[in-house]
Amino acid sequence: MILPALRFQQVTKRYGTASVLRGVDLELRAGECFGLVGVNGAGKTSLIKCLLDFCALDGGSIEIFGQPHHQPAARQPLGFLPERFTPPYYLTGADFIRYLLTLQGLAYQPDAVHAMLAALDLDQDALKRTVRSYSKGMTQKLGLAACLLARKPLYILDEPMSGLDPKARALLKEQLRGLHRGGGTVFLTSHALADVDELCDRMAILHDGVIRFSGTPAECRARFGAKTLEQAFLTCIA
Repeated sequence: MILPALRFQQVTKRYGTASVLRGVDLELRAGECFGLVGVNGAGKTSLIKCLLDFCALDGGSIEIFGQPHHQPAARQPLGFLPERFTPPYYLTGADFIRYLLTLQGLAYQPDAVHAMLAALDLDQDALKRTVRSYSKGMTQKLGLAACLLARKPLYILDEPMSGLDPKARALLKEQLRGLHRGGGTVFLTSHALADVDELCDRMAILHDGVIRFSGTPAECRARFGAKTLEQAFLTCIA
């Protein structure tokens, strides 16, 4: 039996009297690219925070490759990039990548680092510069490079295209396709439904703390009688 990469069962999360997640059921198969979409405040980032055990559940359970999510060992296979990625401003790009790799028991391999920066269109000069001098796009590329260099079985990417120019977006998509072809699993959130349509095997629409739809992008368009995923999304949350 092949265990799912992620399994959310009746996940509930409240902040005070506000219910942010209300019985979320979702399963992510190993080896697929899965997109989670929703408006601002739908609960996407809260679901990721629960997954990473940054906050406690008020109900339900989460499993990562069959292990309870709150066990530290369960999160070892994960690579994570938050939506608001803010590395220490005083570190150079090389220092930051070396630090993250060291935390995971991995060696800093200059050739691999240079190849990853080239693959994401980040100037090699960035390795010598401190993060305080980076633009938003450069900072995002640094986070993606550090994340992807760890070569994890499962990546959790919260708005990974944020701040990227068209060239960098295209290059990142190539990296994600390569991960997919290699059997890696990707769980991403995105406001760009065209990217979800292009990259994801399956998707879910989270709205007002509940899953309104789960299936392939094509099934989503068919379910709501829409020509585009954007139109299907609007019909789904209406």
